[in-house]
Amino acid sequence: MKITIGGSMTFAKEQLEASKFLEERGYEVFLTEDISHFIEQPEIKDDAEKSLELSIKYDVIREFFDKIAKSDVYLVCNYEKNGIPGYLGASVLMEIGLAYYLNKQIYLLFDIDHNQKYAHEIEIIKPVILNGQPTDVLKYLE
Repeated sequence: MKITIGGSMTFAKEQLEASKFLEERGYEVFLTEDISHFIEQPEIKDDAEKSLELSIKYDVIREFFDKIAKSDVYLVCNYEKNGIPGYLGASVLMEIGLAYYLNKQIYLLFDIDHNQKYAHEIEIIKPVILNGQPTDVLKYLE
């Protein structure tokens, strides 16, 4: 089974940890190409110019869409960010839409903040909420 893990680059380390956990259990896991830069240099996430440069260099939207397309599962590490529980940024919303369109299984670590404008769309998609533990995805796989 193939799993793509995504989320805000603020949580790049957590995405890598979830990836390692799943790979150790025999799953093929995909992460965004630029994730190592955000782990090694976390300040990049606060530098819009550098972040944009990396995104263009690695064509991250297209390459990540390709990974979602060849996966069975899209796992979103949506921790609280900027005071928003279950934070989903613009890129992740696009990725969830693609995964939904492609009939992929979608899992969110946390429920979303239902006061956000996108709450209605996420409710339509009906992702599985894992209550904060990436390890809980194992309950649903195969």
